Parts: sequence; C-alpha cells; structure tokens
Amino acid sequence: MSLMTTAVAFILALGPLVVFHELGHYLVARACGVKVLRFCVGFGKVLVSRRVGADRTEWAVAAIPFGGYVKMLDEREAPVEEAELHRAFNRQSLGRRAAIVVAGPLANLLLAVLLYWVVFLHGASESRALLAEPPAGSAAAVSQLHEGDEVVRVGAAAVRSWQQLRWLLLPHAVDGDRVELQLRRADGTARVRSLDLSGLGSDDIDADFLRRCGLLLYLPPIDAVVGTVLPGSAGEAAGLLPGDRILAADGQAVRQFQDLVARVSASAGRPLVLQIERASRRMDVTVTPAPVREGAQTIGRIGVRPRLDEHFGENLRSFVSYGPVEALVAAAQRTWDTSRLTVEMIGKMVLGRVSMKNLSGPLTIADYAGQSAKLGWLPYIAFIAMISISLGVLNLLPVPVLDGGHLMYYIVESIRGRPLSERALALGQQVGLAALLTLMAFAIYNDIHRLWGG
Repeated sequence: MSLMTTAVAFILALGPLVVFHELGHYLVARACGVKVLRFCVGFGKVLVSRRVGADRTEWAVAAIPFGGYVKMLDEREAPVEEAELHRAFNRQSLGRRAAIVVAGPLANLLLAVLLYWVVFLHGASESRALLAEPPAGSAAAVSQLHEGDEVVRVGAAAVRSWQQLRWLLLPHAVDGDRVELQLRRADGTARVRSLDLSGLGSDDIDADFLRRCGLLLYLPPIDAVVGTVLPGSAGEAAGLLPGDRILAADGQAVRQFQDLVARVSASAGRPLVLQIERASRRMDVTVTPAPVREGAQTIGRIGVRPRLDEHFGENLRSFVSYGPVEALVAAAQRTWDTSRLTVEMIGKMVLGRVSMKNLSGPLTIADYAGQSAKLGWLPYIAFIAMISISLGVLNLLPVPVLDGGHLMYYIVESIRGRPLSERALALGQQVGLAALLTLMAFAIYNDIHRLWGG
C-alpha cells in the first residue's frame, strides 16, 4: 500500500507538471502562428492519440511518462508545403522562436506561484520558532542563543514559524554567511545575535543543517509513556503496548520521552533492552531499532509515539496565513528564492563547493511525493510547487537538448547574424544528451544510496 501510494503520488505530481510545461510551448507557438503537429505527454510508443482542431493537431500519451514534447511544423524535420512555410517554426523570427522555447519553463514557474498562493492563502498551524538549549560548542551556543528564545527576524525578514526560519536560513547556510537573528526572550525582551554558518560542510546542507549549527526546536518535557505503537514497527515486533512507561534503556535511566528518542536514534540495527512498567509490573523488553537514513547519517526508529495531553503544545504553535494579495507576493517571493537557490546549488556543485550528494533523481522525488501526500493535501501541493520550480529552472540551463540549450543557440545566432550549422547543432545534441545521461546515472546512484543506505 505504501509503494502504491508513492507511485500514485509521483505520477499525479509529475503528469500535470509535464502537461503545464508543454502547454506553455503550445500556447505561445499558436499565438505566434506556428502550426503544432503533435502535443505528447511522455516519450516512446504512442499509447493513445486523438486529432483535434482545424490543424488536426495530434494529442497523444506515450509509454514512457518522464517528460513530453510539442512537435511543430519545421523544414529541418520534413518537407513543408509552400502554402504553409510561414507557419514553420524555423521560419519564425529569432524573438518568436525564443519566446516559444522559454514559455515552457516560465509556465512551470507561474504554476509554482499559483500553487504557493493556494498554500499561503489557506494557511496552516505551524511550530513557532522557539529554540531549545543548543549543544555546547555549536554555532548557536557560540552565538549565546538559549532555551526559550524565539527567532522573530532573520536579517530584515520576519519569521512567523519554524518552517519559515529554516527556509530563510537555507540560502545563508549554502553561502556560509554570518547572519543576524532578532530574538524575543521568554520575558518579552528583545536582543540581536549574530550566527556564523561558515562552519557547515558541503554534506551538511543535505541533512538537517539547523541541527548541525545547534538550532533545535524547543519541546517541553514529555513523559516517557507510550501513546501509540505503529503497525509493522520494531516497537510492535518487540511487544510494546500503549500505556507502557519506559524506565531505562540499556541500563541508563529514561526520565522523559526525549531521552528515549536519543537512545533509540543511536542504536540503529542494534538490540536495545528497555525496562518498562506495565500495569504496576516491571519487565524487560528487547527492541531492535530499524535503521533509517536521515541526510548523511543512519539513525534508529522503533515506531512509537508518546502519550500526550490533548492540549499539549498549544502555546508552541500558531496559525500562519496570508490575505490574497499578501499570499500572492509571498508566493512570488518563494518561487524566486527557490529558483535562485536552485541555480546557486547547481553552480556550487559544478565548482565542487557543495557535495554532489545533494543531486536527487526520480526515486527520491517519488519517495518525497509519497511522504508529502501522506501528510495531507497542503504539503503535497507545496511539494508539487517545489518540483515545478526545479523543472522550470533545470530546463533553462544552457545544456543542448534542454530549452536553455536552444536559447543558448539563439544568443549565438544573434551575435553571429546567422544560425549555427546543422553539424554543430547535431554535435551539441550529442554532448548535451551524454551530459544528461551522466547526471541521471549519478542522481539514481544517489537515490539508491540515500534510500537503501548504500
């Protein structure tokens, strides 16, 4: 069922993004008077097709779902009748050809703005940016941040939630900047501290970089009493039951649930003896935490959740929402920031300043699609928006076979005053295809290493 959920979530995410991308090409091509011969979702053998409209454009679905294309009338691909030469793509002005090519990626970016607008307009209950006591020696500890501090600004940007704090700090983490944090203490007083993020390594961006620099979300002490045991988990296999109070783990006292989490996380794949109290009786239970990849490390999970009061943590969360105009501005800003960060990350990968382990392929994307879908429709829409941005930005890269490669050709054409030769174009296609296949192989390797522990 989990695999089915992941597969369906992936297809439902990728399909509309491909359609929207190709619709961008299609609509601008039609607006420029170019005849469209085929609009296809997918590659390879055509499974279903239908001809529609005065031009008898073929709308098709192909066997390989990763991508799509819009085939236009073009003398370079087949002879064109004299009466339709003016509708051939290759006969269009340089500006029109560029507009048709760039329309696909721009459609994905506009879709991202629309999706984020829906997310921000709806709003969500999110954790406040309240800090726990940072580990000794961490960047947060050096900056004299303390438990109970709430981050209200990063530089000039207001912080409304823990999720927004992470988002605002991410570009600074990538650049290794020093950034000013405006804090509100538990007594209501304000202070400013400077956080140095230069100590983060290239691999830390792939993991939870907030934890790496000592920024931990504050949680009040939680009793070490089991509330829920997830079906199929290591906890269920060991016989743990709701209501069990955990007293010790491998002989070390467990005073609160956070202590149990720390012991379990450090015991991935290794038997852990828990002393529990059940119905006033004490007993030992041996559980083997399941290894789970989290960024660059492997941690243990036993699949139990604590018993919480129904009002637990109410003062730790706030409902974050925006008005229609404010949501649109925030959506456009998030799309721009994500696009810029994507380009920066790619550039740093090329220069070796950020690990290539950050490169993800279809398996990781499918996994994230399934996870976000399980969290609810709002996280799923936000995930689709992020993937739409990635699709738009990656297609604008100056790599032959991508839209950005064609734009690169047009720039060269505008400088030379004439198009590149067919031989140069063919060579560029071969080089671009080889580069994409190499990147895809590397991304799939990262997927396998990330999902199955390498």
